[in-house]
Amino acid sequence: MIEAIRSGRAIDKILFQRNTSGESIGEIRRLAKENNIPIQQVPPEKFFSMTRANHQGVIALAALIPYMNLQQVIDFILGEGRVPLFIMLDGVTDVRNIGAIARSALCCGAQALIIPDKGIAALNEEALKSSAGALEKINVCRVGSLLKAIDSLHLNGIRVFTSEMNVEKNVFELDFTEPCCIVMGSEEKGVQQYISKAADQHFKIPMSVNFDSLNVSVAAGIILYEAMKQRM
Repeated sequence: MIEAIRSGRAIDKILFQRNTSGESIGEIRRLAKENNIPIQQVPPEKFFSMTRANHQGVIALAALIPYMNLQQVIDFILGEGRVPLFIMLDGVTDVRNIGAIARSALCCGAQALIIPDKGIAALNEEALKSSAGALEKINVCRVGSLLKAIDSLHLNGIRVFTSEMNVEKNVFELDFTEPCCIVMGSEEKGVQQYISKAADQHFKIPMSVNFDSLNVSVAAGIILYEAMKQRM
């Protein structure tokens, strides 16, 4: 497993049996932290339900898609002379929504999807199916901290926009022709407050009726279409 992590193999999650210890376990934990691979402590019963092999207290679940380094993606996009258009997911847990957002992002010209290593659904077969294959074509960057990712975006001249309900600026008033990243929050809680504070601009999607909110994947599609329209 250590060699698999060092070689850059895509790993979705590493499961540790409770109370497992040892030198190799410590090294796996260290490498997982360095590579933003989520780890989870589980009881022995779960291990036995997953495999009968000699697991030695640790199991790695292979990812269906490769995860990219955010800075490397930024460097690549800028190096090609393209203007970054990224989308960041904060608390979006429904895999169907994630797949649909990836599909809209790819179709509208976004180059990367930024997700946290915790608090998000696993990008499983259902997510891939919902994305119609888009998750395999767009750069997916898994980060240990969304706030640190925003810092990296800012250092590279990429502005961060968040969708909020109670603000004056409409989505079509933003300048999407500049390097930018759109943050989409959960339907229940929206974008977390500390993420919202770190953003450069807040905007709303105007609606003809006084209604609670749009589905997050539908909202993302509207925003991304506006970005594409401006860039065309």
